[in-house]
Amino acid sequence: MKRAGLTWKLFFRITPTILVAIAVIGVFAFRSARREIDNIYDAELINDTNVLWTLLEHQIEKHGNTGPRQVKDIDLAMGNQLVWNEEADDYADARMFRVWKDGQISLFSSTAFPATVPVQRAGFTDTVYGGEPWRVYSLPIPNTRVVVEVGEKQDLRDALVAGIMLNLFFPLLVLVPVVGLLVWYSINNGLRPIHGLVRQIRSRSPEDLSAIPMDRLPRDLYPLGMSVNQLLKKLERSLTAERRFADHAAHQLRTPQAGSKLLLQMLRDADSETERSAILADLMASNDQATRLIEQMLRAARVSHQPIQLKAVRLYDVTASVIAEFGAIITLRRHEVSLDGDESAEVKADEPLLRLLIANLIDNAIKYTPAGGKIKVSILPEDGAWSLSVTDSGPGIAPQYREAVFHRFYRVNTPEVEGAGLGLAIVSDIVERLSANITLSEPPSGIGLSVTVTLPRA
Repeated sequence: MKRAGLTWKLFFRITPTILVAIAVIGVFAFRSARREIDNIYDAELINDTNVLWTLLEHQIEKHGNTGPRQVKDIDLAMGNQLVWNEEADDYADARMFRVWKDGQISLFSSTAFPATVPVQRAGFTDTVYGGEPWRVYSLPIPNTRVVVEVGEKQDLRDALVAGIMLNLFFPLLVLVPVVGLLVWYSINNGLRPIHGLVRQIRSRSPEDLSAIPMDRLPRDLYPLGMSVNQLLKKLERSLTAERRFADHAAHQLRTPQAGSKLLLQMLRDADSETERSAILADLMASNDQATRLIEQMLRAARVSHQPIQLKAVRLYDVTASVIAEFGAIITLRRHEVSLDGDESAEVKADEPLLRLLIANLIDNAIKYTPAGGKIKVSILPEDGAWSLSVTDSGPGIAPQYREAVFHRFYRVNTPEVEGAGLGLAIVSDIVERLSANITLSEPPSGIGLSVTVTLPRA
């Protein structure tokens, strides 16, 4: 199922809000129009009542109680008066008045309620006559027994409100699609920088991980662009390291493979058992060298990708355990290995990675320390951290090479020591993943190398 685009999603979220807002405005406009029309028409009823009393006051007092009399209607059609307003006749038919005196109707219009409809209470009254709602204003004249009533049909007001709303509805009906198009255009135009950013990201490939231009990005997208550029930079660094690792690995594996092939050919052509035994010994040594190289390469790859779980680890106990694993080779080479420091030291680390780090440091120290040499391992407290130092009595590393030895497959010129140049590179990767620090220095004795790793306290 194809997912809706961001433009459509925003459109379908914003448009209903606008439509609801228009509907709410329409409701408020209707109520406001109704209220204003009621006020105007009520005021007109009050005014008509007072005008009517002013005109009929003397006539009512003069005739007294001579019975009800109907006021003649003016025929608007006479003299072609409807030319000015054809709806005036309908308006006149929707109005009525009654004048009461001593409880009886004295004067009334042709459209007035009959006498069976009693006089309304003072003020405004809503009543129904002939199945139609009316609005009536009743005015008792002070100091007399006269009541003047003026009324009009509610249909007048409803028709006026309906006309106003109809005139308002059609523009809104036309306005809705216009607003929809404007919203669509605004959203599409507003998302143009995002679309451009997406195109820039899609155009990147493993061969082109260049940074995305930031000069045209709006301020709101600037953090996203920065994050993408940081990710591209990390990917480029990672891919470069992987390519370099693959190239170096192929180069390093080619040597033992070629040596093994040569030894196999020599074994095939050997004439004596003594020569075969010597070649087999060399072949086993070459195989062991290739095995160690493959193991270190696998370790290096595992360090970069395996998930870590940070927890409190007893540094002294782990270090002692790792040293014990090298007991056989330490005894074989007659090394003097010592471990001192605080046995309660705890660091925040991933235990498998920490063991691999210590193992590589001990392994390096054993390989580069001459037979009968000394290796000292110390655990000391630092500000908010613990430091693990491994000091050997080997040839050491000159200051100008101490940064380069952390690169994979880089080796200082020590042909008498077998290795692939991955030990300290693995240590460096682990240090980075554990948020630790590593330094290389010369021991106080001036002989050998001291490697110090600073790990955060648990």
